[in-house]
Amino acid sequence: MTLLPETVRQIDTRVAQAQADGHAPSLVLGVVRDGALVHVATAGEHPRPDVDLQYRLGSISKTMTATLILQLRDAGRLTLDDPLERHLPGTGVGALTLRQLLAHASGIQREPEGDWWERAAGVDLTTLLADVDADKIAYPPHRTYHYSNLAYGLLGGLLEQLTGTPWADLLGERVLTPLGLRRTTYAATEPYARGYVVHPWYDTLREEPRTDTGAMAPAGQLWSTIEDLGRWAAFLANPDPSVLAPETLTEMCSPVVISDHEAWTHGHGLGLELFRTGNRVYVGHGGSMPGYGASLAVHRPSRTAVVGLVNAYTLRGVHLGVLGRQLLTLVLDAEPTPVTPWRPAAAPPSAELAELTGRWWWMGTTIEVYADPDGNLLAGPVGAPNLRFVPEGPDRWRGRAGGQDGEILTVRRDEQGAAVALDIATFVYSRTPDQEP
Repeated sequence: MTLLPETVRQIDTRVAQAQADGHAPSLVLGVVRDGALVHVATAGEHPRPDVDLQYRLGSISKTMTATLILQLRDAGRLTLDDPLERHLPGTGVGALTLRQLLAHASGIQREPEGDWWERAAGVDLTTLLADVDADKIAYPPHRTYHYSNLAYGLLGGLLEQLTGTPWADLLGERVLTPLGLRRTTYAATEPYARGYVVHPWYDTLREEPRTDTGAMAPAGQLWSTIEDLGRWAAFLANPDPSVLAPETLTEMCSPVVISDHEAWTHGHGLGLELFRTGNRVYVGHGGSMPGYGASLAVHRPSRTAVVGLVNAYTLRGVHLGVLGRQLLTLVLDAEPTPVTPWRPAAAPPSAELAELTGRWWWMGTTIEVYADPDGNLLAGPVGAPNLRFVPEGPDRWRGRAGGQDGEILTVRRDEQGAAVALDIATFVYSRTPDQEP
């Protein structure tokens, strides 16, 4: 799939303008659609960007740490409401739950003790934990959104304690290698862009240290390329079930805490930020480390994303995450969504399924029921089926999409065995508008 020429022109112009206005040594943004990187816009020459040039991801690393936690949950090794103490004892903040830590709803302070961890070499896990006590809880848990890097240092420690494998090795085994993210690494690997602070008055560049953050690595250590980051965005749009179950990723994208209670434009799920732009919700994360910025925004319904990387700690008058979401909106507004052509069914549904199709009524409200080729029932307002039910037993169906997700549809039959009503979560639909259930 390719973008329309006018869309490409607008994206390239916006990226070039952002690099010039923001005084960015090197800036690259990529557009992902249906699992593929369909356009890359670059600007700047220090160094000249390309798809295989590494930058630092910063806090986008958290999205992968959260994925590891959810993998263990799905494997039955933990639950999200487990207290931290159960898996990482002796911290002094052990009553906090994994769900609270993942969603920045634990109230724990933002940074660990000591020098600013992003510019100083990190410490090992034992040293990190020695400085964690009950005083690190800045707010009562779940009362408010409070972003915390320290929370993800603790989650990384939990992963190591529970699996016996260092976080970096675990990430390589369970995420990076299976998804083919060969250029996403713990340390910078050539070719990579050096990171800078741009002097506010002289426009000179000061190279920043590329620190090993040690036990805080799960919060922001990783390096990657625009190509690999695009692959990660594609995974967040449509996950590989061998790495993470699709329903689990959907759970990660559900809000746990809202950060702006007036506008409801930003919140946090399980390791993923949520951004509401108009009637759309984007999932993703921002990232920064000394000398670097990164952005990731995904519109899951359309499998479209914009990812961005820059080798400057700040951009003058430009926010990389905002730019990425603006370009994502531009693509979604300008590009037609591919239409799947209708095709006739190969054969009519079974007699059992066919009997349930057609119109049903409850309290004067009409629904239509269809049978899909996979043997499921689709139901909803006339001409707009928004519910899906999958068979779970004789005359019993389980909701798997729409407002009845998880609820039960039961077929009621008369003495002759004919279907006379559909009981959908106690709402009983009859064959005629005036028929009593």
